[in-house]
Amino acid sequence: MAGVLDTVDQRTRLVGENRLEILLFQLAGPQLFALNVFKIREVLTLPALTQMPQRHPNVVGVIHLRGQTIPVIDLSGAIGLQPQAVDANSTIIVTEYNLSVQAFLVRAVDRIMNLNWDAVQPPPRGAGRAHYLTAITRLDNMRLVEIIDVEKVLAEIVPFNTRVSDALLEDPLLQRARGREVLVVDDSPTGVNQVRDTLAQLDLQLHVATDGLKALRMLQGWADAGEDLNERLLMVITDAEMPEMDGYRLTTEIRKDPRLKDLYVVLHTSLSGNFNKAMVEKVGCDGFLSKFQPDQLVEVVRNRLQRLES
Repeated sequence: MAGVLDTVDQRTRLVGENRLEILLFQLAGPQLFALNVFKIREVLTLPALTQMPQRHPNVVGVIHLRGQTIPVIDLSGAIGLQPQAVDANSTIIVTEYNLSVQAFLVRAVDRIMNLNWDAVQPPPRGAGRAHYLTAITRLDNMRLVEIIDVEKVLAEIVPFNTRVSDALLEDPLLQRARGREVLVVDDSPTGVNQVRDTLAQLDLQLHVATDGLKALRMLQGWADAGEDLNERLLMVITDAEMPEMDGYRLTTEIRKDPRLKDLYVVLHTSLSGNFNKAMVEKVGCDGFLSKFQPDQLVEVVRNRLQRLES
């Protein structure tokens, strides 16, 4: 138990300092790609693979691991590169996103890299694979590392449902959400579109910032102009992992500014491991929600409206 608690403390310190750890790996060629270590369960040699009829072209099969049946995704093929060969020496990265577990087939794992979020930049506009990237950074200030937008990869294999249940939409309290404004902070277009499509059903107006630093500057700009942000914004919905400034640091900065400190901040992230409650409590978020759960997102709005009524 002590080891688990030590790990929780270590990771909450990491995110509180606007830092992250990424696992570097290769796909079809020498280019380095990365995933956030928080989302990785384990790395191992591919176990026995079971084929599936009528599977998605980028799903090479399923494995049975520790009592779970897990799909194995050819990550190289999924982002438009040459499909990865499958053999007895193949490596997989087992991950957890949005309360689901999947494995990504890769050619080789390189190393773990610890860095500041401000060393992570958005991908250049118009770059070929930028469509499948959320960010880029550099190894030793030289070699380019591309951080993959896993949410987009998964959404193309199993499209996310954004339809809110009719019973929930009929709640009269939600009528009071109409016309209210929400700031959404997310570097993934897939994540932004999911929130937009869900909250459009409540007639909420969205402002979007693609990283925490842009969001903070937006909020500070409104405050400098004399806006009462507690009146203007129903809430701030922020992703955790973003270039420049992550959602944890954004929340910390909001709580430090007397003009912003009372804003209602909800962490909306594909991170779904055991460390989130500790992270959210440390930085002072008002709530936590795993992504791509439309009814639960609307419940968050409903709970906020209830608090305003009380």
